[in-house]
Amino acid sequence: MSLPIWMSDFIQNYGFWALMLSSFIAATLFPASSSALMFAAMAAGMSPLKAFISASVGNSAGCAVNYWLGYLIGKPLIPKLQRSRSGRKAIDYTQKYGVWSLFISWAPFIGDPITIAAGIFRISFFNFVAIAISLRIIGYLFLTLFFI
Repeated sequence: MSLPIWMSDFIQNYGFWALMLSSFIAATLFPASSSALMFAAMAAGMSPLKAFISASVGNSAGCAVNYWLGYLIGKPLIPKLQRSRSGRKAIDYTQKYGVWSLFISWAPFIGDPITIAAGIFRISFFNFVAIAISLRIIGYLFLTLFFI
């Protein structure tokens, strides 16, 4: 996936904080690949350690926001999620498998809707952090090691 020019420039000009904000947004609002953002930052000269920390913190915070939006707003979000194929799958998986659905919350397309569904269906936040956020951080660790 190639990044839009403005996003590459943003990361190149603002570094650590830009990657953190972009990774946060990629987890919440826009369909973007935080992995691609992290690679772009490292390719632009950011140290792998800084990129790993920045992407991990930003994306983890975005996931937590998704969870709490689902938890606080709840059932009214279900029709909105059901409008997309990945949203429907996220609801189905979360209803069917509960906490176990979090093991695929790192996956592209379906992962972010699962983090919202986890809040809607009241999966324990402790379990959410232990599984969903840990898996994302582990994923960034592997990407960092791959880049080095």
